[in-house]
Amino acid sequence: MSETTGASYAAAGVDIEAGDRAVELMKEWVKKTQRPEVAGLGGLGGFAGLFDASALKRYERPLLASATDGVGTKVDLARQMGVYDTIGHDLVGMVVDDLVVCGAEPLFMTDYICVGKVHPERVAAIVKGIAEGCVLAGCALVGGETAEHPGLLGPDDFDVAGAGTGVVEADRLLGPDRIRKGDAVIAMASSGLHSNGYSLVRHVVFDRAGWTLDRQVEEFGRTLGEELLEPTRIYSLDCLALTRTTEVHGFSHVTGGGLANNLARVIPDSLHATVDRSTWTPGAVFDLIGKAGQVEQLELEKTLNMGVGMIAIVPAESVDAALTTLADRGVDSWVAGEITDRGAHTTGAELVGGYAR
Repeated sequence: MSETTGASYAAAGVDIEAGDRAVELMKEWVKKTQRPEVAGLGGLGGFAGLFDASALKRYERPLLASATDGVGTKVDLARQMGVYDTIGHDLVGMVVDDLVVCGAEPLFMTDYICVGKVHPERVAAIVKGIAEGCVLAGCALVGGETAEHPGLLGPDDFDVAGAGTGVVEADRLLGPDRIRKGDAVIAMASSGLHSNGYSLVRHVVFDRAGWTLDRQVEEFGRTLGEELLEPTRIYSLDCLALTRTTEVHGFSHVTGGGLANNLARVIPDSLHATVDRSTWTPGAVFDLIGKAGQVEQLELEKTLNMGVGMIAIVPAESVDAALTTLADRGVDSWVAGEITDRGAHTTGAELVGGYAR
């Protein structure tokens, strides 16, 4: 009679010890994100993250804002390149810059990392990037979850998602009701593709052009992979600085759907935003994707950010102060358009003219 070995979690592909080691490795990075409201409250490893809500007492009527997101198929490029400590920047940017659109200050985030097999150093590197992004956003990383899914994901596959909470004073809430005719549309430069449109990008560079990630691209001054992994710019503290130094009527985070579609989301039904393409030159990566894939301009514009990652809408008299504040913070920005009556326009925003060359 042959001996049989009983089933175990480890034999099924889940390594609890590796997960515990990953938690130990990430603790130092999470600690760097602490705000006063989370210091001394539990710490990493508990079942829930804690935040001292008494900090909200300084608000007359605090409104909590929440957002959740991921980074899409950009994670596959990180996997192929073996670079895991930048994708977290993308995750934080996608979440906190949605929060700040309504004027909310990001307070804390949680993350979810799903892997086919726990490689502790890789998981820790991902969390390192998330923590560094949280520092740039001024928010705390109060916890998260690492899940091992053997059989569903390959040993090197992973995905990330996150959720964030912010707060804004009720009478300072930003939205379409604040936008006025004559307001200026200020564009803030993106750091590149950010984290949207990568299904199109991957199709173009791999399937159509047949390129590899280690291909040197003269226009980039670096490899294709390095360009495509450029982290998402995080604007939350820049936007909050604007609200403190001048009057702001609205923000728009330019993500999936492109500039016009995202801007239209914050424009009231009676008004229209016109953005002049001639006010900027999109980065080389946008031109390359267009040419390599023979992608029509309108298709690019409804998929990619075309070099603009965030929009601020301010009164005309606030333009100089807004541009000065952003310049002082190292953010390349410019007046890209204006708010007018809706008239015969069927959408809330449109791009006009040709790009500067």
